[in-house]
Amino acid sequence: MTYHPKSDFVRVMMERGFLADCTDYQGLDEALLKGGMPGYIGFDATAKSLHVGSLIQIMMLRWLQKTGGKPITLMGGGTTKVGDPSFRADERPLLTPEQIDDNIAGIRQVFSAYLSYDEGHVPSSSVAVGQDNVAMMINNAEWLDGLNYLDFLRDIGRHFSINRMLAFESVKSRLDREQSLSFLEFNYMILQAYDFMELHRRYGCVLQMGGSDQWGNIVNGIDLTRRVIDGEVYGLTSPLLTTSDGKKMGKSQSGAIWLNPDMLSPYEFWQFWRNTTDADVGRFLKLYTELPVDECDRLGALEGSEINEAKIKLANEVTGLLHGADAAAAAEATAREVFEKGGVGDDLPTLTLTSDEIGDGISIVQLIVKSGLAGSGKEAKRLISESGAKINDEPLTDAGMMIDASVLATPIKLSAGKKRHALIQLS
Repeated sequence: MTYHPKSDFVRVMMERGFLADCTDYQGLDEALLKGGMPGYIGFDATAKSLHVGSLIQIMMLRWLQKTGGKPITLMGGGTTKVGDPSFRADERPLLTPEQIDDNIAGIRQVFSAYLSYDEGHVPSSSVAVGQDNVAMMINNAEWLDGLNYLDFLRDIGRHFSINRMLAFESVKSRLDREQSLSFLEFNYMILQAYDFMELHRRYGCVLQMGGSDQWGNIVNGIDLTRRVIDGEVYGLTSPLLTTSDGKKMGKSQSGAIWLNPDMLSPYEFWQFWRNTTDADVGRFLKLYTELPVDECDRLGALEGSEINEAKIKLANEVTGLLHGADAAAAAEATAREVFEKGGVGDDLPTLTLTSDEIGDGISIVQLIVKSGLAGSGKEAKRLISESGAKINDEPLTDAGMMIDASVLATPIKLSAGKKRHALIQLS
């Protein structure tokens, strides 16, 4: 399907399942029709990589660019110093400016896989990018780091009602559970609102997007922009996604599904999507790929063994967007070799140990934990006792087994269940 600039963004959001709410559908449509409409999403630098939980927002920015809008990726160099309290049970640990800068450098590399920051074409797409819709990356430390506190209180703080802020669900739920909310965190929503106003003033940005947990912060920014500079701006939110079995999107048994390849290999990323539950396939195809909607529905409706091919299609499409088509093909080839031929493949997660680390021997339980197949020794022992662990495709039955350097003269394959594997080798 061909999407036409200036007309299709809201339709895409609706038909593919991105849209939870919008402050003014008609006003946003009219702004989009003018072409080159700037819209932003903020990303705080709390880690060196974003994870799959942020991918829905990245795809929203990609669709904005593909339909003629101008995406802005706002890096939270300033707001990360405070920490977003939305729907958290406790305060985020404070990071140093140096840690924040390092995290921003790590996060930047992801966006170039989805957005074009120069005139040409959107990555992995034939959609042309011109001066009107070339993406921008901006750091909110640009205006937040230099704020004078007293001036900020007088000019900006007076526009915020504490009563109203306490009523926002993200704050209310924390207080209802009698969990502490620091004054530092409470200021976050004011700073985010100020971000929207400054982006409108400096760059003509008229749209803020985010997850539905950001609704209160977005509405605050709209109100502030209207009150202070009489700007007409809009907000749009996406649903907070959980998998069909109720798990938070972006998490797995082995931890967060990071987007940077140095924190999670393309093979492991591919495997995450290949292991999608049957009920989520159609929905994830619409959100995380660019296949036509009717094709997503067709693939999502498959049953039995056929749904596995739909999952492979999902894994290839999502991995191809982030890591490239070659990485996706290599991951699929490795998976087929592992699962269909009992081999080890060329792209399995690999743990390399030195002779010093092995010493006189290392327990099989330690190896399972070190390879990421279990989160703790207790979990590894339970895996073995329940016949869920294998070594070189043979069942592991002895949790006390010791592995010495001679055993690792050739690499060994460890498996947890049917779908998770790791290669252990001696350096």
